[in-house]
Amino acid sequence: MISYIIPTRNRPDDLARTLSAIAKIAEHEPGGVEPAEVIVVDNASRFPPVVPKVLENGVPVHPVLLDKNLGAASRNRGVQHAHQASRWVVMLDDDSHPVDGSFVHALHEAGDDIAVVTADIHLPMQNRREDGGLPEVFIGCGAAIRRDVFDRLGGYDASFEYYVEEYDLAARIIAAGYRIVFEPRFRVDHYKAATGRDMNRIVSRLLRNGCWVMQRYAPEPERRTQLRSVRQRCRLIAELEDATEGYRSGLDEVRRTLHLQTRRPHDRLCFDRFTRLWHARDALRRAHAAEPFDSAAVVARGKNAWVVDRALAELGVPIVPESQAGVRVIGTMSPGPMLDARDQFAPKGRTIAPWSRAQQVA
Repeated sequence: MISYIIPTRNRPDDLARTLSAIAKIAEHEPGGVEPAEVIVVDNASRFPPVVPKVLENGVPVHPVLLDKNLGAASRNRGVQHAHQASRWVVMLDDDSHPVDGSFVHALHEAGDDIAVVTADIHLPMQNRREDGGLPEVFIGCGAAIRRDVFDRLGGYDASFEYYVEEYDLAARIIAAGYRIVFEPRFRVDHYKAATGRDMNRIVSRLLRNGCWVMQRYAPEPERRTQLRSVRQRCRLIAELEDATEGYRSGLDEVRRTLHLQTRRPHDRLCFDRFTRLWHARDALRRAHAAEPFDSAAVVARGKNAWVVDRALAELGVPIVPESQAGVRVIGTMSPGPMLDARDQFAPKGRTIAPWSRAQQVA
């Protein structure tokens, strides 16, 4: 059984659209590939959502009403209410939904070492893919997680409230010996509702929680460097979003709470997977072995571009201007922007995605 976990707060129209989409998944019909249920967790909306007891395809809907907003931890409550027979919990937002049931077949095929299957998340209103996430860090609005692994690791850390909580859970999943894989058959549309988004609060949480993650899991030789990187990235976001107040607030919280985080540093391989350095090395070495190149331009720089720079340096390939380069290498490790950049630059000549899975996606 599959359990859809959908937190919501004050967005009844978005929730209705998501439920309508799930109702169209034929794989969940009686006698279909896999039974399912929907758990709607209401984070203390002003007016509790009205949901159908059963969707058109026979999928039951179970509302869970909370008396306060638990943020990401509301997903834990949803999993607690899931049927005992549930094998996968599919995390959605109230404004995101699978476009069809193709991913159900992918879940059946997933090996036992795969704990999370992540979606190819699109933003229909913006005609591009979702930002965020990394090859082994999923995005909360489109991911299927093995129920037994989720339970064993304790789910989301409630202290994060929201933002970066997936990084913390992903770090624990990697350390426990599991894999997180991208599945193009798992296509999710995210309508990304603009309501209720306070950029100062968002930047504050991105900064605090990002620093918490690196304090917990970065090996000691890199801990300070990674903390500095989080601060720099959040400062740029704050400047772009006019949220410097949120940045200052987050920095104050970091100073008060960083020493309270329990150190559980990854070993070298786990941390390289977590930061995506392992993936960049693997993809670029494969590309170089197949057809050597003596220079590269790094294009579409974005999240974790430093791992692309380092992987090229380890290959002995200098980074040069695009007009002088033998190849283009995409400079982001976030799957959505990477796939969009691949589609944009591929017609212009040889373009290498720094992640082998991205090179295989049609």
